[in-house]
Amino acid sequence: MKKLLLSVLTSTLFCSSLYAADLPPLQSDTEPDRTEWTQLTAKYGPLPAIDKSLKIGGVSKTLTNEYWRSLGQGYKNFADKHGFTVEYQAAANEDDQLGQLSIAETLISQGFNGLLVSPQTDANLQPAYESAKSKNIAVVNVNDAVMPNAAYYVGNVQKDNGVRVAGWFIKKHPEGGKVAVIEGQPGVYAATQRTKGFKETIQASGKFTVVASVPANWSRENAYNAAATILQQHPDLIGFYANNDGMALGVVEAVAAAGKSKQVAVFGTDGISDAYASIKRGELTGTVDSFPVLTGEVAMEVVVRLINGQKISRVVSTPQALITKDNADAFSTKDNAKLRQLLAQQQ
Repeated sequence: MKKLLLSVLTSTLFCSSLYAADLPPLQSDTEPDRTEWTQLTAKYGPLPAIDKSLKIGGVSKTLTNEYWRSLGQGYKNFADKHGFTVEYQAAANEDDQLGQLSIAETLISQGFNGLLVSPQTDANLQPAYESAKSKNIAVVNVNDAVMPNAAYYVGNVQKDNGVRVAGWFIKKHPEGGKVAVIEGQPGVYAATQRTKGFKETIQASGKFTVVASVPANWSRENAYNAAATILQQHPDLIGFYANNDGMALGVVEAVAAAGKSKQVAVFGTDGISDAYASIKRGELTGTVDSFPVLTGEVAMEVVVRLINGQKISRVVSTPQALITKDNADAFSTKDNAKLRQLLAQQQ
């Protein structure tokens, strides 16, 4: 299995080097060719008429994480509204890189008109991307890991997730203190950027020390164990930032087990319903919600515009917001129009 994966990734690097002549490697957080999600209609005009025979495939990391289920719901919302077909599939878990690649290649072989892909790593779906590109199938990289050769990306500014959390600590703890980071999967763009945003911002204040920054591979159990160890080593810790909510909820459990819930603040990323519930109960301090349902709807609009021949910015930015007990009720609304209005006011 490892030899096969190595072969796949070797071919990926070759494809990437060929593609580099067309576009520079994508850095989604800093790509200058970008459009905010609220500006799609203003910049590109009304949504083109949609053929009911359209077939769009969605390839996700896993359905065990609520974030990715919610993203798929966004795809379905848009497809149902406009009466076309969407097929949403995901790998068995967040480590099944070859399984995810197989799903993408199968959808390509079945004649789908467009693909929305959320790769497990920055490299594992690049061979499928090259195959789709050769068949003139529109492909959009949606959030999280970023394929360097992707022509189009929809998602939030990953680095800003960490920046927002660091800003909270700086404001709430002007005296500073010790903090720690629970990272996602090593080498994944989103995890790297979220961690970088937090560390750079909080260290720039000059009053905080990041005493540990360890990967937990998106696992709640791994995050619990890592946090428990860090708390033993640094009993005066004042906070954790975790790269996703599943890990953050594991950290909350470790903090409670250590009897330090009043001392240690814990933040996650994604905005899943369990995170909101924990925030409202006064357990998890906060999360940075990136609104996956809305992101799915925006990504579907982008791929439809591409299929209809429109030239879209390489990056379409989607919204995010720091959620704490103060605003959790407002942002957990199920009214899609109300949420869109609330987020648009933040722009």
